Amino acid sequence: MPEVSRHPDQVDGVAAFRKQFPIFDQKVYLSSCSQGALSRPVEAGIAEFLESWHRYGNPWESWCARMEELRVAFAHLINAQPAEVAVTFSVSTALNSLASALRYDTRPRVVTSDFDFPTVGHVWLAQQRRGADVVFARAQGHRLPLSAFEEVVDDKTALVATTHVCYKNGYKNNVSALAELAHERGAHLLIDAYQSMGTQPMDVKALDLDILVTGALKYLLGSPGVAFMYMRKELIEGFEPSDSGWFGQENVFAYDVHHLRYAESARRFETGSPPVPSVYATLPALRLIADAGLDTIEAHVQGLAGRFIEGARRRGLALLTPQEPALRGPLVMVGSTDAPRLVDALAREGILCSTRDGALRVSLHYYNTAADVDAVLAALDRHPELVVHAAN
Repeated sequence: MPEVSRHPDQVDGVAAFRKQFPIFDQKVYLSSCSQGALSRPVEAGIAEFLESWHRYGNPWESWCARMEELRVAFAHLINAQPAEVAVTFSVSTALNSLASALRYDTRPRVVTSDFDFPTVGHVWLAQQRRGADVVFARAQGHRLPLSAFEEVVDDKTALVATTHVCYKNGYKNNVSALAELAHERGAHLLIDAYQSMGTQPMDVKALDLDILVTGALKYLLGSPGVAFMYMRKELIEGFEPSDSGWFGQENVFAYDVHHLRYAESARRFETGSPPVPSVYATLPALRLIADAGLDTIEAHVQGLAGRFIEGARRRGLALLTPQEPALRGPLVMVGSTDAPRLVDALAREGILCSTRDGALRVSLHYYNTAADVDAVLAALDRHPELVVHAAN
């Protein structure tokens, strides 16, 4: 098996990063696509929240200040301004607030795709009663070519809302090409980066993104209960969500029940009291990611993904994920004859993976190593009846 070539400083960086995650003392963790591994800094963040609650009872001023720190940290990670970032409970919450602000009279069409996570389809389909024309860009096997969007994005399209990396096969869309297409036809582009954010650079300005949503619990290595929505500052004033709440107001603590005054920033998409425990858990996770560097993380993850793909190819396994690096994220999927049984068999050997659509999902992060990749490949060798082999 070819070794992943790395500079000694990178090897030391991976080792130091990995030591922050106690699960690797006993397990091979390859399920970041479902939930990032728990780090010591994140655990310390949760403990700090509990201590503040014990000591001060209701220190909302400091709790809200911590949420602002989180907003700044995420904005820095994507090259945005803090005023362009909303901190929400979930991507579903963010999308529903956004959807409530869209009008569907002159430009009723919303384009999503077969490769999007179900919540994306559900949110937009629920807007049909308000006049939305929801259209799906259709996949071709395990790929979603740009032509699939070209066929359905028209001059009545208000929004193209689609995934960066598909949760069920690891296919990665070309965001820059999608932005060019959407803008040529007068539409905005929204990218769901849940299955990529934290494993590669995401410069929203360079990519010409209008809106980005993602959550903390996967590759950002944080806690459930926190998600983010970026909106380009020039667009914010044009959106007035009916799905609102007191934290979306100009002055959160005005307690003015009689007037609705939206915040001038992306904070207008926030609703109720913030998820304080999750905020305390997620801020140290973003700092871990930032300290490692997204360029460094991407190079490491791509190397490991390439190693796994090459090992799967040598064994003749059926790969659902494209082999070309430009077309894949941190997730690689292999066909299985009984995916739940395979996941259970691997777990009994201390290898934690996940499954979607009847296939095995192997997801990679900066804390993973070539030894982790080789371990799961060797385990697949021990369960040949549970994997699908490619047709000759």
